[in-house]
Order: sequence, then C-alpha cells, then structure tokens
Amino acid sequence: MTEIPEITIPSSLLPADGRFGSGPGRVQTTFVDDLAATGTSYMGTSHRRPAVRDVVAEIQSGLVEMYDLPDGYEIVLGVGGATAFWDAATFGLIARRSAHFVCGEFSRKFADAAAKTPHLDDPIVVAAEYGGAPEPEEVPGVDTASFIHNETSTGVLAPFARLGSALVAIDGTSAAGAIAYDVEAADAYYFSPQKALGSEGGLWIVMLSPLAVDRIESIAASDRWIPPSLSLKTALDNARLHQTYNTPALTTLYLLARQIRFVNTMGGIEWADGTTRRSSAHLYRWAESSTFAQPFVVNAALRSPTVATIDFVSGTPADRVSSVLRSNGIVDTEPYRKLGRNQLRIATFPNIDLEDVEALTASIDYVVQRL
Repeated sequence: MTEIPEITIPSSLLPADGRFGSGPGRVQTTFVDDLAATGTSYMGTSHRRPAVRDVVAEIQSGLVEMYDLPDGYEIVLGVGGATAFWDAATFGLIARRSAHFVCGEFSRKFADAAAKTPHLDDPIVVAAEYGGAPEPEEVPGVDTASFIHNETSTGVLAPFARLGSALVAIDGTSAAGAIAYDVEAADAYYFSPQKALGSEGGLWIVMLSPLAVDRIESIAASDRWIPPSLSLKTALDNARLHQTYNTPALTTLYLLARQIRFVNTMGGIEWADGTTRRSSAHLYRWAESSTFAQPFVVNAALRSPTVATIDFVSGTPADRVSSVLRSNGIVDTEPYRKLGRNQLRIATFPNIDLEDVEALTASIDYVVQRL
C-alpha cells in the first residue's frame, strides 16, 4: 500500500463541509435533526398509515410541482434502487425489444439486464466510448428506447430524444432534483434519491407519462409472469394510495420529502440547475487552467453539471491526492472504481455550495504543490 503523505491543509483553505461524494451524496444535517425531532410520531410507525403516507404524498406532489408535470403523469415509488427498477422494467415496461444508448457503467447495466431476460428479444445497444455519448437515432423494431440523463460513472451529460413510437425510459439518478429537462420527451424518468436529491438509498422513483401507464397496465393484463415485488402495476396501484408495496425505509422517505420541499422553496428545478452549473463550471475552469489537471470529458457540451470527472497528468497520482484530502476531512473524491483512470470525481449537487467547491480546488492545489 502506498504510504499517505502527512500533509495538513490549513483550516483557512478547507471547505465548510468536506463531503463531495457522487452517491450517497451530501445530506443536509438540519433535515437529520428535524427527523430526530419527530420522536415517536414517525419513525417506527406503519407505512400504510397517515404519518408515512402523507410523506409519500408530499414527495409525489412536490415532484409534480418541481417539474411542472402535465396532467396524467403519475409518480410511483418502489423499494430498491435503480437496479431494482431495471429488473422491474424488463418485466413490466419493455413489451418485446428495447434499444439502449450506452455511455458508461450504469447505462450498460440496464442493457445487460434486458439481454439476460428470457421473455425479451435481444436488445439493440448503441454505445459510445466512455467520456462521450451516443447521438439519439431511431432504431427500427424496438418498443422502448433507454437513455441515461447523466452518467454518474463518467461525468457525461447525455442527450436523449423521442424516436418514432418507442416509449422513452430515462435514468435520471444523478440528475433528478438538479438538472432541468423537457419532461414531455420522457415516458418513464426514474431515479434513486441518494444523489442530487440528498436522501438515502433503497428506493426507486419513476415519473410516468400516460403512455407509460398504459404500457404497464397492458403488460400486466397479458399472460406474462411477473414477480409481485417487481410488478410495476402493483407499484402503480400502491402509489395511487400514497404507499409502496414493500415496507420502505422511512428515513429515506423523510429526507427525500424535505429535500424536494427545500428545492421548491428555493426556486424549483431552475434554481437547482443553476446552482449545479455554477459549481461545476468553476471545477472545469480550474481544471482547464491547471498544469496538472484537465476535464475527462473533452466535449464541453457533454460535461455533467452534477458529477465532474477531472483527469490528472501521469506525474500527479490522483489516488494520493484523494487520500490526503480524506485525511483532512475532504471525502469521496475518488473516481468510479471500474473506470480505472488517474482522476478525481467530484459531485456538485445542489446541497454543495459553490464556496465549498472553490475551497476544494484550493485544497487540491495546496496538496499537489507538496506531493
């Protein structure tokens, strides 16, 4: 193991909050305090009773407000993260064959799930090199087109579009609550809340268009066998009662509701989008002007506003930099483990202040000068 240099960053340079993880992301500690203050009225109560169902209803109405969803769109929640939703989608959203636009580890995982599902035809995969993104193009013979809004593994903001009559499913896990988009361009926009939405994991949420609702109900009425825990129709029926089919983590629900309320109070998705873009723009400018760093994503139009991937030159070991940062209380700047690059990956979610991002780059400069 490489020895970590003993470098102490001056307190005047350190961020007020040293959490820069891309998931789980920074949780507002005041919300945790508020959760503790609920005492016996919320935690440890039934998820089918008003104390919890009211929180689910607040999440649903808050997302409708945040994205100004058209009439007929529905918010559905289920236990498990986006990984569980991929499995559910292979049973209840893809009718026969899907196309997957891949630009990183997470967008590929949904394609892999569809490829291994015996009742589906082999999916069509349109892939780009990591650091890039495929251009949306119509793929004949598919009923579902899958995109990712923001690829967390590579820091790519990927394009998506409607393609013929295919239902459009978009993974918004590190974009939801932070990046604005044309909601009518998506039929199933799904995400987990442990990233930009400042909550915990263990939950998936999907915003469904009427077309997606019809697809789910049509498949459920067919002779396809669907495990109850992966049934989108069951999840939809429960969501209309402001609950989940399985028992959810109440902490996750509470923190999610509070974060949505906070974003809407601050100005909604437009405010969140502007906040993340200012913070990420600072990171990219800093990297471009640095002698040892550069943005991994070459095309500036594809650079993520919420997850910045910064490559280091070969003479500057990013793993040693991140280790020194961690020893000084600045945590979770390491790259995605499977990417295998000499880089840092830094989240700029709405809960991360620009001042903290500025302090982070000053701290990195201080460390590199002393390595």
